[in-house]
Amino acid sequence: MSSPLDDVKEALKAISLGQTKLLSAVEAVSQRVAELEKKQEEDRQHQDGGSGTSGVDRTVSATPLSGGYTPSPSTVLPAEAGTQSPPPSAGIKSSFSSRVVLTTYPKQIGIKPIPLEWGAADPLQRGPVTVSRSASTIGKRNAIGAHGGSYSIYYALAVASRELNADHRPDFTNTEPAVNIGPFPQWGDKKKIVAMDPWGHMVPWIYKDIIEKENVDLRPTIAITKAHMKLPELEESVKSGRLVPDGKVCLNDAGELNVLKIAVEPVWYLPGVAERFGIDEGTLRRSLFEHTGGMYPELITRSDIKVFLPPIGGLTVYVFGDPARMSDPSKRLALRIHDECNGSDVFCSDICTCRPYLIFGIEEAVKEAQNGGSGVVIYFRKEGRALGEVTKVVVYNARKRGEDRASDYFKRTENIAGVKDMRFQALMPDILHWLGITKIDRMLSMSNMKHDAIVGQGIPIHERVELPESLIPADSRVEIDAKINAGYFTTGHRMTEEELKSVQGRIWDDIDH
Repeated sequence: MSSPLDDVKEALKAISLGQTKLLSAVEAVSQRVAELEKKQEEDRQHQDGGSGTSGVDRTVSATPLSGGYTPSPSTVLPAEAGTQSPPPSAGIKSSFSSRVVLTTYPKQIGIKPIPLEWGAADPLQRGPVTVSRSASTIGKRNAIGAHGGSYSIYYALAVASRELNADHRPDFTNTEPAVNIGPFPQWGDKKKIVAMDPWGHMVPWIYKDIIEKENVDLRPTIAITKAHMKLPELEESVKSGRLVPDGKVCLNDAGELNVLKIAVEPVWYLPGVAERFGIDEGTLRRSLFEHTGGMYPELITRSDIKVFLPPIGGLTVYVFGDPARMSDPSKRLALRIHDECNGSDVFCSDICTCRPYLIFGIEEAVKEAQNGGSGVVIYFRKEGRALGEVTKVVVYNARKRGEDRASDYFKRTENIAGVKDMRFQALMPDILHWLGITKIDRMLSMSNMKHDAIVGQGIPIHERVELPESLIPADSRVEIDAKINAGYFTTGHRMTEEELKSVQGRIWDDIDH
């Protein structure tokens, strides 16, 4: 005779079996609906002569099962009462269904994320970062956001304007990394790498079986190639004797350099990011949701998903010399961590020391590589101290309409932005862990924030190298002297607040005349 508990167990088992069958049926119907929608769209384009510009309005009907699950009423964007959606603009017919999925929820029908164990040393045990919202992938997503960082918006525009087929899958033939990097023990430590996917450069090959068997859209977040670098200052460096061509690193008298180039998109492991900033994960999620205008509701509704691809710029690594030497503790390493400054780096404005320090960093990295060590320059997209270029230019206006004194340098920024600096270097050392770097012999930076973040992650810095006085433009003395006074490294004189008042940059009358 069965006990009541056995009866409950049997009932639960039956319910579980029924849910499994229902899910299989829903997925089968969903797949068939997606096929029919695609065929319907192809037929419509064929009838329109392939242009999709016929004057006949052919609206694709709503398909509640499209995407692999039935959304609850709260996941569908309702139309306002008494109104109709405006027709597509002339010449372009919408290829989207009238149903809009705003968010998903755990245990929702059709939602079964691919397992992801952040910090696992084995990539197959770790699992792929799966973020696409395509019909075949959306129910299996284990990450929030989109590929491409800030460029995801351009992807959306390309799809909306029908310049790009939303079903396009990349052909990764001959796209393998130009050299092998890692793996290193740091890749399996979820406290050391929290802001990038250590396996992001090998996605199409490591996870090939998952892509094919699961029919999911997986893409790299890291790419590695080889290139040449040619800057006008480097030719002058050769002429002056600061650089000597060797045919390997510095290729010729024009100062052309051989370089390994690595591009990285950000991938955040939210619990690890929160820990780096000393806050709880819930606070981080809520702030990201609210202060991106509610762009990512799944930060709130999908607490089971721990990975986020944020809409921000990534970074680029430039490696001089044999890349294997970066992780070799017996070889010397020179490193420049550089944060983006479009005005100086690209257009050579002399209001700051950014481009001079970048060129100096490249020179010193090349010299270290030529001496049998390794040179690395890492370029982060953090324009205007991550305040943005508009805020930076507004601050410039405030400075140049005043007396532009070093004593007021940070006050101008704080008055407008409310903070001196938003680069927050806590996540910066992740790329060093990924490269296998365990110590830095020469740190080509004066920043106390960068120094403290790197050392705080257990990577010692043996020597700090400041920008030579001869390379500091006159108008940038305001910036550099204010930073030194605020804690930047120097072996020279650190001015008092009173002395800073005597350091003055050009004002507009000087610029105009």
